[in-house]
Amino acid sequence: MCGFLGEYSFGNNLSLSENFTHLLSLSKHRGPDSTKIETGENYRLGFNRLALLDLTSAGEQPKRSPSKRYHLIYNGEVYNYRELIVQYGLHNLASTSDTEVILHLLDKIGVLETVQKLNGMFAIAIVDTKENELYLTRDFAGIKPLFYGINDLGVVFASQFDQVFKHTWFADKLKLRPEIIREYFAFGYMQAPNTVYENIFQINPGELLKVARDGKTSRKTILHFPKELPSNNHYNLSNCKKALQTAVKLQLNSDRPLASFLSGGVDSTLVTGYAKEIKEDIEGFTLNVNYEWLNESKFAKSYARHLNLNHTMVEVDENELLSIVEEHLDAFSEPFGDYSSIPTYMVTKKAAQYHTAMLSGDGGDELFWGYPRMYDVLKKAWWFKLPLFLRKNLARVTNRFGITNTFVPFTKSLEQFCMDKHIKLPSEILDSLFKTGYSVEMSSNLYRLDKKYNKRQLQQFLRWNEFYGHMQRVLIKVDRTSMKNSLEVRVPFLDKDVIEESWKTYFPIKDKSDLKKPLKNLMYQIIPKNVTMQKKKGFSVPIVLWLRNQLKPDLIKTVLDSQLYGNEHFDQAILKEFVHSFLEGKHNNGWGVWHIYVWQKWANKFIPK
Repeated sequence: MCGFLGEYSFGNNLSLSENFTHLLSLSKHRGPDSTKIETGENYRLGFNRLALLDLTSAGEQPKRSPSKRYHLIYNGEVYNYRELIVQYGLHNLASTSDTEVILHLLDKIGVLETVQKLNGMFAIAIVDTKENELYLTRDFAGIKPLFYGINDLGVVFASQFDQVFKHTWFADKLKLRPEIIREYFAFGYMQAPNTVYENIFQINPGELLKVARDGKTSRKTILHFPKELPSNNHYNLSNCKKALQTAVKLQLNSDRPLASFLSGGVDSTLVTGYAKEIKEDIEGFTLNVNYEWLNESKFAKSYARHLNLNHTMVEVDENELLSIVEEHLDAFSEPFGDYSSIPTYMVTKKAAQYHTAMLSGDGGDELFWGYPRMYDVLKKAWWFKLPLFLRKNLARVTNRFGITNTFVPFTKSLEQFCMDKHIKLPSEILDSLFKTGYSVEMSSNLYRLDKKYNKRQLQQFLRWNEFYGHMQRVLIKVDRTSMKNSLEVRVPFLDKDVIEESWKTYFPIKDKSDLKKPLKNLMYQIIPKNVTMQKKKGFSVPIVLWLRNQLKPDLIKTVLDSQLYGNEHFDQAILKEFVHSFLEGKHNNGWGVWHIYVWQKWANKFIPK
């Protein structure tokens, strides 16, 4: 795991070396072990290394392929690198790192085929010095970040948003995109390929971008998981188990201390249990928070006992969580509004005191229909088979006589109903906030559903939507918080083979107990069913309480007493009134208030005045 920065000039005018060095240092926490910069004819590559494989200098980057044609910087882990060595008969490797394998493959089979063969989490930048072309690519699930800016001067690419927008090629030309600001206020993050600035983007998951010396670009999708289920899909529990066990085995490979996060949930327990089968001394790591309504540590403790696991439980109280709120915001050089980042930052900070890499259960909920909101959509989708005027009138009658108690039929469409599950600021606020009528650009891609669908198709759509939507927010949270603490987090559920196997799996969800059914059945094979946690608690904090009490003075100072960043594009009085009403107890939308608060905190921390 690392942090990198590069620039590729369309002329020969690179930035001043001292400016480049400063920008590279912004991601030093992502790679504290070594720093290296190399310069070519019209490009410069910089790398901060967190060493996990081949701890010697042979594993350092930037690095050239054996032919010297390809110059590379790469953040992440490729887990099938040993298989690729055998498959392609690679020899004379100068190091034992996975980076070395990528470089040899580039010489042997070229950029496109190399990227297609990789299984792991990665963000890669490659300069083809023969053709004078730049390639940028990102793993298929979007685990590792890759930002880039492009204008007449060239391309700047980096692991962090601020390394791009603070670069001299862009810093004086920043223009906000109001439609993406609206998207942020709605969802709380910047969805790839967009950012809130013009000419600065993110590489999409599973995408390969090629940039020529004359500035022309072309894109190719390496792997994108479809909305549709394959026609020959089947429920095969043993295949799911085998794929996940193989992924865990591959991801245990590390030359530095490695452990596994263990909550009271299904996903991390499965990952930890399979890790235990392979690595007898694997340690489970649990954060014990003094909130009974969200604390899963007693279940984690029970699971550790059943697994005969070395178990570390770190106690954290409310005051300790509150004490790191300000510090944890330093991890996000982009606007980000998921307040579960607070305990995530804490658990990664604590884990980094003992280990350099951790296994995580992230991805299981998205791949195997784990969220109650999915069931709620499936249960209420029948309303949207009726015309809007009919379902409105029907709902008025059924609500009046107590047959139903729902406002769902008054929602314009099923797509809007699905989107409302993820939007934290009410649509009426967003519509009045941006008077020019900006649409939420993300919704056009993520919430488009064929008008003719059956329940099976809808269920698959919900998985696809969560994978390319909400899960991306989760991955941003985990990557930024963990890497701020120089900790690598590996996600076996997002192994390419596990994703592909899960995509073949379908099982009808008839009630809430069916959510994540295959994984629950796998868990019961290693943990007795009668001791498992039956209700999901989540991993969060009492944000409504905090914002009205401990964080209230700073909320008032940051939002109510300040000019909000970007207010030339929106009516800041509407946002301030929303916050003021919250503080007066007129509504309890702490999520929406947090989005506003964090937007301004981000601007205060990262935008040059």
